[in-house]
Amino acid sequence: MAEPRRVRDPALIDALDRLPRSRFSGKVWRIVREGRDPLQCSASGGRWDDGSFDVLYTSLERQGALNEMQFHLARGQPVFPTKLRFHLFEIQVDLKEVLNFPALFDLEHLGIQSGLYGQALYEERRSEYPRTQDIAEAAHFLGCDGILVPSARHACQNAVLFCENLGRDAVSVLADHGLIDWKAVMASGRA
Repeated sequence: MAEPRRVRDPALIDALDRLPRSRFSGKVWRIVREGRDPLQCSASGGRWDDGSFDVLYTSLERQGALNEMQFHLARGQPVFPTKLRFHLFEIQVDLKEVLNFPALFDLEHLGIQSGLYGQALYEERRSEYPRTQDIAEAAHFLGCDGILVPSARHACQNAVLFCENLGRDAVSVLADHGLIDWKAVMASGRA
């Protein structure tokens, strides 16, 4: 049975509604399991979705996408699962109403503790998520088609797309860069 959605924080909605919205058009990176559509959205209950709406998690940098996937695949295990097969995709996005938070500092007034952001172990990650999920859910409620937020795994931004609010031609695959060689990625020290 799904958990009921938390009551929206009216002060948060007001604070987000006062922020400027902008367009964002550019390339983003996404890693998906072999055979999965890279544009398939989901409500995973991740850092920026509470499971009540579909999102597409992407990174503005290739390395950001690799670092994020490595974190989730490792899941605190002592041996990295190198046999899993994932593809790296380059995607074009054209978003009309985006809230942009270039740095953690830009999220502090919304209740994000920047010193703790991305610091929890994998098993404890959900302890960090409630406020980020509240922010994303409120932005989704306000009609934004995405948010640009700091990556917790690399010095770049991630684009979190709110699938229900996207325009018809807002996302398209530019290139499939093929299977990721996780052994090579791990050997390079830049995962």
